Parts: sequence; C-alpha cells; structure tokens
Amino acid sequence: MYYNNTSNAYDTYKNNQVNTASRKQLLLMLFDGAIKFLNFAAISIDNKNVPDTHKYIVKAEDIIQELMSTLNFDAGDIAKDLYNLYDYLYNELIQANMKKDKEKVLYVKSMMEELRETWAQI
Repeated sequence: MYYNNTSNAYDTYKNNQVNTASRKQLLLMLFDGAIKFLNFAAISIDNKNVPDTHKYIVKAEDIIQELMSTLNFDAGDIAKDLYNLYDYLYNELIQANMKKDKEKVLYVKSMMEELRETWAQI
C-alpha cells in the first residue's frame, strides 16, 4: 500500500510539473525524455534485449514527432530547418530500430543533447 501511495504522489507531482511548465520547460522536458529513452535503448542493444530496444527507440521517435508537430512555421526558415532536422533524426531512429544499431542511437542522442543545450541557452 505504501508503494501505491508513493506512486500516486509521484504521478501527481509529474502532472503538476507538466501542467505548470513554461513552453521552454516543456521543450526541455521532451529533449530530456528522448535522451533518457535513447540511453535505455543503447543499454538494451548491449543486452541484446530486442523488445526493450524497440520500445525505447519508439518512445524517442514519438518525442521527435511531438517536437515536429509543435513547430510554429510562422517563425520562418528556422522552423523549416528544425523540421527537416527532426525528420532526419526520426528516420535515423527508424534505421537504428530495424538494425538494432547502437551507433545510430548514440548519434541521435548526441544530436538531441546538442539541441537541448541550445534551447536551454535561449
């Protein structure tokens, strides 16, 4: 019973964190999630755990799709460039998932880390 209360408290905390976050904070949370899932995917590849590898790569793909869908194209060329970059990273993850390619996973992770750092500085 203690675990269940702790789990519910954590879920409430996370929901409040998301519901009260600024647009920038939400963006950083998305990057953090993608980076976390790509780390898990790399570990799963090392452990030859195909189901978990697939699960974590798909979670990262979902986050990239979310980043793509929230771009404001009224902002000009930067939005188009980001869309193209996200699309490229998404396709790299599709390839990584098909081949269980750790190098591609780590490459996308490094790109996501760079993007996160850039957004954090803005």
